[in-house]
This record gives sequence, C-alpha cells and structure tokens, in this order.
Amino acid sequence: MSHPLFDLSNKTALITGSSQGIGFALAKGLAEAGATIVLNGRDADKLADAASQLKAEGINVHELPFDVVDHAAVQNAVDGFEKSNGAIDILVNNAGMQFRTALEDFPEDMFSKLLSTNVASVFNVGQAVARHMIKRKRGKIINIASVQTSLARPGIAPYTATKGAVGNLTKGMATDWAQHGLQCNALAPGYFDTPLNAALVADPEFTKWLEKRTPAGRWGKVEELVGACIFLSSAASEFVNGQTIYVDGGITASL
Repeated sequence: MSHPLFDLSNKTALITGSSQGIGFALAKGLAEAGATIVLNGRDADKLADAASQLKAEGINVHELPFDVVDHAAVQNAVDGFEKSNGAIDILVNNAGMQFRTALEDFPEDMFSKLLSTNVASVFNVGQAVARHMIKRKRGKIINIASVQTSLARPGIAPYTATKGAVGNLTKGMATDWAQHGLQCNALAPGYFDTPLNAALVADPEFTKWLEKRTPAGRWGKVEELVGACIFLSSAASEFVNGQTIYVDGGITASL
C-alpha cells in the first residue's frame, strides 16, 4: 500500500502534449497513483490511440484536444471540461518542441514557434486552469523544464532561452498563486530517450559524449520521471513552491 501523502485518488490531472513521450509516461504514472487522466494534444487521432492504450489497462481517461498556443481555444477547452466533468486538480504543462541549428543561421519563424510552443503554452494553459484552482483554494501545477533551464549546448540557443523562461515563469506562478493555495513547480528532465530526442539517440557520437558527461553514465528512461511528478502532484509537496527539480542523472551537478 502506498503512503497516503502520495495518493492521487479522486484527483484529476491534465497533461498537455501527452499522446507520446514524456507526457504519455507521466499520464500513465499519475494514473497508477490513482488520478483520473485528461490527455491533450493537437492530433485527435494520436490522442485517441494514446487513450485507448491507457483504457486497455483499466485507466480512467478523458481526451481534450486543443492547441496549447491558441489562448482562446485553451480557455474554452478548460472551461468546458470544468463545467462538464469537474475540477482539474493537477496540471502538467508538458507540450513542447525542439529545433536544432547554429544560432547565426536560426530561422526567425522557428524562433517564434519555439517561444509560442514552449513558453506561451505554459502561460495559456497555466492561466486557464489556475483561474479555477484559485476559486477552490487548491491546485498543483507542474511545468516541464529541462537541463537547458540551467545549461546550454551548441545549436539550441533559442530552446535554451525558452526553458530558462519556463523556470522563471514557474517562480512567477508560485509568487502570484501560492497565496491562493496553489503549488507551482517545474520538473526538469535531463537527456531522455524520447521522440523529441530521436536524432540524438540515433547518433552514436552524441550518445558516447552523453554517457561520459552524465554521472549516471546513460540516457534516462521516461518512467524515471514519474516519481518526481507524483511528489509534485501530491500532498507530499504542500509547502514546495517555485522550485525546479532536476531529474538528470547528475548532469547539472558536475563538470
């Protein structure tokens, strides 16, 4: 039997960008801790496939397709869900994208797209959900940051800027909303084997560098993010606010 502090029974969790990768793994993990899951993505077919996988395991799942960069669409979707299905107790802002090229050659349109997808989305969904949480005087918001919240590497300067912004927006959310009973924190993955990192995983030279650079000596497995997410979603973290928790095999701790 799990400790009651980590029990998410009777809680509902919305995870953005959850049809694959980290978002899907976190959705499954929160469900195993007792939460009802709300999957989100832009592609309704992919979302339905992801939901069917979870339903096959007996998990209670809702599908809420909307584009996280569309402020009005986000507001309408969240308000509609709250009215029809009840409270969203936990929000995991996971939706994001990556684009790699030298900074001097970086296309302006991709820079803007990164800002919208990685930063504006956190504001859009965070604000829409928080408005309901504030009325209830409780709620958990977990923003997915990155080791790039603290570190940089060649070819991803704009991505690094967006994840730095996610870390500081998390602090801002906590500063504004802790007084209303919300806990707002960030979960920062290191290098994980995900679709977003497929090009790097397939690169033997990069993998060799990563294994040498990371104290744990390997890529992370998405399931290894679940424990920290459950902690930040549960009563165990009631006085934790504005923090960025790195789950990175030690990469941000060492030179």
